Amino acid sequence: MAAMRRGDFARAWEISDGVLRERKASGGGGWDLPRHEQNIWNGASLSGKRVLVRCYHGLGDTIQFIRFAAPLRAVAQEVIVWVQPSLMELVKTARGVDNAIPLHDGTPDVDYDVDIEVMELVHALRIQPDTIPIEVPYLFPPQKAARSLGPGFNVGIVWEAGGWDPRRSIPAPHIAQLARVSGITLHSLQRGPAQKLVSQITASDISTDDVCETARRIRQLDLIVCVDTMVAHLAGALGAPVWLLLHARCDWRWTAGLASVWYPTMRVFRQAKPDDWSSVIASVRESLIEDSAARSPA
Repeated sequence: MAAMRRGDFARAWEISDGVLRERKASGGGGWDLPRHEQNIWNGASLSGKRVLVRCYHGLGDTIQFIRFAAPLRAVAQEVIVWVQPSLMELVKTARGVDNAIPLHDGTPDVDYDVDIEVMELVHALRIQPDTIPIEVPYLFPPQKAARSLGPGFNVGIVWEAGGWDPRRSIPAPHIAQLARVSGITLHSLQRGPAQKLVSQITASDISTDDVCETARRIRQLDLIVCVDTMVAHLAGALGAPVWLLLHARCDWRWTAGLASVWYPTMRVFRQAKPDDWSSVIASVRESLIEDSAARSPA
């Protein structure tokens, strides 16, 4: 993870290759671990094989790494994705996916030659920072009639992430400051317990548990401002403008800098020190004000 964080993917794959060798030598498959921690890929070749891609992590992880179905399909005979049911409709639209079947707690109801977890594809394909597929969009939600969001600059917001890392979440009063920027209309995509705070932020609630519908609503918005959660990955995969707000010790995948190696339409705002969301929100407000001035007629 440290190597990935600094963008040294080659070193990360060397370390991962060593882990595979040790796993083979010990005969340990890790099947006694929780499902999302189990070892899946054993280093076997994927070339010419029917490959089952297991999506055992979060929705955002699947959205981020499903881009590798296309380079996988360039070497494999068939790519079958065993995916979270809520992502089925979207994942079927990704390039390189021959078939998608719903993930469940049993065994997959499909024949395959070799299996791999979706986040292991980046290792198996020996991806480097400059070979990450960044063409967007790479997911294509089915078209439906659009809802009206009204005039002005419409900004979607998400301020609370899942509970496994509460450092990713921003207190609602900080987000409420964005509503005071002239010409900005906030629309909440927030789900979970924090959804009840929408009225305090002066935002309309356009959230939904339907991921495809969320994707369609993201495409209607002018900008997404959100913390590190599924919506950030979904916006990036759709090629929508997205500003990602990160805590000081963020996840390895966000490397360094103000841009993302994963999503060309993403801009990154980072804490300068732990727990300092005030300066992050101040930077976001300043950028929104600058953008508003640029949009105003001369």
